[in-house]
Amino acid sequence: MEHPPEESPVLNKAVPVRHPGRWISAVVIIGVLILVLQSLFTNPNFHWDTVGTYILDVNVVQGVGWTLLLTAASMILAIVLAILLAFMRQSDNPVFRWSSWVWVWFFRGTPVYTQLIFWGLVSVLYPKISAGVPLGPELFSVDTNTVITALAAAILGLGLNESAYLAEIFRAGLKSVDKGQMEAAEALGMGKAKIMWRIILPQAMRVIVPPTGNETIGMLKTTSLVLAVPFTLDLTFATNTLANRTYLPVPLLIVAGIWYLVITSVLMVGQHYIEAYYGKGVDNLSPAPVNMEAAKAAAAGMGAPKVSGGGGSA
Repeated sequence: MEHPPEESPVLNKAVPVRHPGRWISAVVIIGVLILVLQSLFTNPNFHWDTVGTYILDVNVVQGVGWTLLLTAASMILAIVLAILLAFMRQSDNPVFRWSSWVWVWFFRGTPVYTQLIFWGLVSVLYPKISAGVPLGPELFSVDTNTVITALAAAILGLGLNESAYLAEIFRAGLKSVDKGQMEAAEALGMGKAKIMWRIILPQAMRVIVPPTGNETIGMLKTTSLVLAVPFTLDLTFATNTLANRTYLPVPLLIVAGIWYLVITSVLMVGQHYIEAYYGKGVDNLSPAPVNMEAAKAAAAGMGAPKVSGGGGSA
């Protein structure tokens, strides 16, 4: 009579690691969330009916539009200047390098609120903008307030200040690209300007895009300071005006906060797709595109039989 084989003894029984801290933290967070939601829905001082009344008010919607315009125009100006400043900082010309450094030092070292006030008062220093022959006759002149309006002053103040921060971000991105890329392109006979635009900058964008996205979101909220110019059409000023009219500051602050959150969420989605585009081939979540024809040709070449050099026997 055959006996069944004896089971081998278990020498090491794996026991799942317990994580009581996860459950405790989850309970605490859920409890705090319940308390916050209870406060939001039961506290009458939030005046949610007022929030619903003014969330799509024409003045608020117009303020959103002006805020988006300020953000876009200021960031375009800042990006153009930042690219120029970053290239100057990388230049072999010491005049360019020091000029870029002084620009960054000045605009990054003074508060943006102070700069906005200055641009709002620039007509006090220069009542008119004129051009002519040095120490000679004046050819033409124009009133400064005609050229530098409140909108232009706000864009200049925000854009010039932001260009100093973006210049350092762009410089860090350019330095992240290996020097061998530049040397290889120069060996092919490419000019420095073409190397920068076609070789270096596209690779540097993977490093440049995330902090630039953060700066764009920061710029969106910095537009609330343009009252210093004064510019009085942005979202913050519009909601503050309604709050002073209704004597209900809290619900109008909530209206402004909701709009800022909505715009920020859209910007974050856009930033995600831009990061994925420039991260192809580097980030694990963004694989590089495969050329199917080249892959088939390579597979066919690998599968071809090898032919020996010796003659065959009869």
